[in-house]
Amino acid sequence: MASALCTFSLPSSSLSCSNRPGVSSFSSLCSEVLGDGSRPFHQLGCQTELADSTAGIVAQPRASRVCDLTGKKANNGYKVSFSNHRTKTLQGANLQYKRLWWEEGKRFVKLRLSTKALKTVEKKGLQVMAKEAGINLADF
Repeated sequence: MASALCTFSLPSSSLSCSNRPGVSSFSSLCSEVLGDGSRPFHQLGCQTELADSTAGIVAQPRASRVCDLTGKKANNGYKVSFSNHRTKTLQGANLQYKRLWWEEGKRFVKLRLSTKALKTVEKKGLQVMAKEAGINLADF
């Protein structure tokens, strides 16, 4: 299968692919490729690349399991069996997604917090905790 480079740019909505000369728009490619739902792009021999103008639009995924306010993360530990055989394990932090009311911004912010940080926010307040952590709540 010959590999072709497909380019797709959001502002002008133009698509070109040397494997499929009849395809003129992204929606027609989607209907051709995903009509039966069984052939994703990587199986067709095409590569997609976004134009540089969309770099500011796409948000970074928040995949790391770290508390936004306290920085708590997983701890390395061991599972110890009855025979004292030690197996490495990760003891993850108890993280929850919470929508908290930010009084200064007059809106909700969605944060990934540990349960201990949630108790501390109730005691100190969200703005004070964010200032201690050096976080700008307008980014959330």
